[in-house]
Amino acid sequence: MTISIDPALVARLSGEFDTLAGEFTALGGQMNTLGRDLASLHRQVLPTTPVHTGSPGTPESATLPGHKAAAPDTGPGHTTDKTTAPPGAPPEAVPSPGVGVGGVHTPEPPGSASPTGEAGPGASPGTPPPANESTTSPHPRPGEAFPRPAWGAPPPSATAARTTPAPLHGGPPTPPQRRPAPSPQNAQAQAGGIAPRRGRPATTAQEYRTAMGQVPPTAHPPRGPIPPRNGAPESRPPWWQREGVISRLLAVAGVAVTLIGVVMLLVLAAQAGIFGPVPRVVAGAVLSAALVGAGMRVFRRPGGRVGGIALAATGFAGAYLDVIAMTTIYDWLHPVPGFAAALGVAAAGVGLAVQWRSQPLAVLVVAGAAVLAPFVTIELALLAFLIVLHVACVPVQMRYDWPFLHLVRTVPAVLATHFTILAFAIEQPDDRQALVVGAATAVAAVGLGGAILVTRQRPGDLVASLTCALACTPLLAAPALIDRPAATILSAGYAAVLLAVAATTLVPKLRDVARIPGHTAIVAGTGGSFAVLEALWGITTGSTLPLGLLLVGACYLGVAGQARNRITALFGTGYAVLGGIGLLTVADPETLALSRRAVENLSTTTAAAAFAGLGVLAVALWTLRRLFGTTTDESAATLLWIGASGAALYLVTTAAVSLGVAAGAANGFVVGHSVSTIIWMAGALAALLYGLRRLGADVSATVKVALGSGLLVTAAALAKLFLFDLSTLDGLVRVTAFLMVGILLLVAGTRYARAFAEAGSRGAAPR
Repeated sequence: MTISIDPALVARLSGEFDTLAGEFTALGGQMNTLGRDLASLHRQVLPTTPVHTGSPGTPESATLPGHKAAAPDTGPGHTTDKTTAPPGAPPEAVPSPGVGVGGVHTPEPPGSASPTGEAGPGASPGTPPPANESTTSPHPRPGEAFPRPAWGAPPPSATAARTTPAPLHGGPPTPPQRRPAPSPQNAQAQAGGIAPRRGRPATTAQEYRTAMGQVPPTAHPPRGPIPPRNGAPESRPPWWQREGVISRLLAVAGVAVTLIGVVMLLVLAAQAGIFGPVPRVVAGAVLSAALVGAGMRVFRRPGGRVGGIALAATGFAGAYLDVIAMTTIYDWLHPVPGFAAALGVAAAGVGLAVQWRSQPLAVLVVAGAAVLAPFVTIELALLAFLIVLHVACVPVQMRYDWPFLHLVRTVPAVLATHFTILAFAIEQPDDRQALVVGAATAVAAVGLGGAILVTRQRPGDLVASLTCALACTPLLAAPALIDRPAATILSAGYAAVLLAVAATTLVPKLRDVARIPGHTAIVAGTGGSFAVLEALWGITTGSTLPLGLLLVGACYLGVAGQARNRITALFGTGYAVLGGIGLLTVADPETLALSRRAVENLSTTTAAAAFAGLGVLAVALWTLRRLFGTTTDESAATLLWIGASGAALYLVTTAAVSLGVAAGAANGFVVGHSVSTIIWMAGALAALLYGLRRLGADVSATVKVALGSGLLVTAAALAKLFLFDLSTLDGLVRVTAFLMVGILLLVAGTRYARAFAEAGSRGAAPR
């Protein structure tokens, strides 16, 4: 049996085996190159120290135990990793310059230096690498923690193009595959020569050195402040541990105790006869001067602000009490020079507070003198000394916004004046009432004038308006101490002043000149309203008081509607309500129903008050429209018109019956009721005609309210006619009432039918 083999097949197999052997050989060369690259990487990541060359300051390398030291550089362009192929390897197995770790191939750009220091294509021989790149030498440059790889070679973890071996059949190599761009952390780590692991943040140089044993790790990392749990605020130290709290408390306690000692020196020692008057007064003056001098000296020292303020405040308050004692206890000073001396002491104290810009100093001076002054004297001169304190602080308030000083300078004078008025009203003395009224007038004048001056400088100072309101109250209570004519004149004049201040905000020209803010005007208007009420009480009697109240209410409401000011409208509403209550007490329903009571209680004054009430209703409706506009809420409009209609019917009846009774005729009461019934029906007809004239396809809320009110008043007039007039009226009066009401009903019915017929002919039935 003969076996023949195709030579072509043998030749093809032989060529394929040769190709396979060459590829294995190339693979061996690449593995060898990979080993050298790994060794180079190992040398690069080893911790290195400056190489010692024998001269001071020259770096030397340091290696970990068990590792060989890295070979030093031998010249420019020298690298530790060679790019030569192993013996026997084919030429294609020789890696090109720039081969990195694991076969990562990074072609060297033209013109770059080769690893051996030779110039590449396009570059002159001996050209060094760029200045901003370093070789793969393990020795770092100055300032570098780790050595950098050679120029063009990526760091160990760089995302470079990865090349795979060519297929066995000689096909083209697989195109390079790019990894995603590194994150900022990885890029920072690569710049330091440390490759981050996948899925883990880059290791910093400090962490790497700590891991390699160069830097001993700290036992515990520094800890910051522990955040509060559940978002609760951080715990604050106790009040006694806060800065300045204890010192301020001790200073205030020292001021109080020292001033109490001064009072004891001036009063109790005099009562016990321990010292004579001259030693007591001189000792108080010397002590006060020494305290002020010590306070000024301590204040200039570091940390002496609290102590200096306390000492100076004690000295000035003690001097003020000393002046009160000389004026009231020992009578060494006439009241006028005594008040002047007290004003000088208070001005000096608050002046030093202004120089130091210290509100506590001014408050302590005024409060200390005001609180302890009643323990020195309780005579009427005490009011004058407290008013002096009230006056002395006004210039300070114009310059600085010190709200506590506002209150401290006002409250003592106001309280003392009120207590004095109450004491005089109970005891009814005969000779010193005018002095109390003068003190109340002075407190009100200083309070109102000071508030105007302060708010012109600072329009937003609400405390100034509050203290003005407090200062205005004593003069409102002072008329109780004097006779009625004088009290009426005083109240009327006070009301005129306060209302003039309030009116400046309602007139544009006066507003620009006066520059009084709205809250101060409200305070003045409120005080003026109470003063007007006092004046009305003084000039009216029980029957004329409702007339006065209603007239004042109409004036307030008219001004409110003209200026569109709701606060003024509130005052007007209050006066109107008070006047209505007063009128209702005089002309109650029982009085209007019984002839005997009507003759006893009703008069022309009652009729005038009823007409004034009708005017108040008209002005009130106009003011409401000016303030709030025409409402589209039908329920609110209906309730408003029903209430106004009911009040108008009652006022009309009151006026008619009062005029009938006041005429003095025998049947005046009957005629009055007959006239009132006819007026009711006339009003109902007017409302119906108003609504029917505006009847159309689009019926507004006003038309509906007018029609509804007209029908309701018509029903009320008929009810009064049959239920009351039929049994009360007699003779010709009854006939007249029935005839007039019947004619008005016929007119209303005819006009009503005609209006609906016209609306139906236009094809627009009213809704």
